[in-house]
Amino acid sequence: MSDLDQNKIDEMTLALLYLVTDLETGRAWKSFDWDTMDRLHRNGLISDPHNKNKSVVFSEVGLQLSKKLCEKHFLK
Repeated sequence: MSDLDQNKIDEMTLALLYLVTDLETGRAWKSFDWDTMDRLHRNGLISDPHNKNKSVVFSEVGLQLSKKLCEKHFLK
């Protein structure tokens, strides 16, 4: 599906990552599409998803943006 808006996919993935984040450690389970996770990493929002860990770590900016997007898209 080449007509998908990759920016919207990245935004929603980041918002969903926030829902599965341990806020004390800033870690989120990395069970999302690899291409999307790679883009988030290239944009400096999360740590490199290609490692043996089952989670990624948010950058400071990534954590703040993921919270903002989660609230924007999912709060009533």
